Amino acid sequence: MMQGQDFQEVVIRKKAPKQSDLKDAAAVNAARRAGHQIETAQKFGAGSNKHAPTTAAGKSAAKLEQETEDFHRECRLDVSINEKPQVIQEYESGKAIPNPQVLSKLSRILGVQLKK
Repeated sequence: MMQGQDFQEVVIRKKAPKQSDLKDAAAVNAARRAGHQIETAQKFGAGSNKHAPTTAAGKSAAKLEQETEDFHRECRLDVSINEKPQVIQEYESGKAIPNPQVLSKLSRILGVQLKK
């Protein structure tokens, strides 16, 4: 019944290299030595990332301006409702439970309805 063995070629291959492995210098040099064509292209602006303008303190100018604006807003709010700046900061960060009297002052100054 068996007339013989059926011999077929068996090919064992490694996985194809990942794209990231093909980009390193050793892989590029090996491809050059083997005579393969290599295409290189530099992306527009690659390696020359521009950072936001910074101040002498090292912070970005936009971030410093935003922090200054936030600080002045907090100062004006606490002065207008006659409370300490720390109280306003604790309310904004969620560390303190607002007092109903302070809530009524805030709603009057901000012109919004706040739940008590």
